[in-house]
Amino acid sequence: MTQYLISVHHTGPYPDPTTEEARVSFAATGAFTDKIKEAGQWVFVGGLEARETATTVDGRGDEVIVTDGAFPESKEYLAGFWVVEVADLDEALKLGAEASKACGEPVVVRPFA
Repeated sequence: MTQYLISVHHTGPYPDPTTEEARVSFAATGAFTDKIKEAGQWVFVGGLEARETATTVDGRGDEVIVTDGAFPESKEYLAGFWVVEVADLDEALKLGAEASKACGEPVVVRPFA
């Protein structure tokens, strides 16, 4: 069995959790998580707060530099992820398609080294 990261790349503003659209999305992703738990494929799942809450830490030099946010010049950002354990890439891609449908966003499927 191989572990894969299925990462959600959100393409719009951070969702307001009080909207009906967000409630529907959260319910669908919760149902997907329940499904992979029941199938024994679930390893870990995590949703991330808005990218404005991030802090970048650079400890490569003599002095540690701490900067508010991670503000890449990008139209998309990592919003959350699942870690699954499946037999092969084909199975991971199938789950990726289900995850994308559940969260309404594109996902990236990537194996762990």
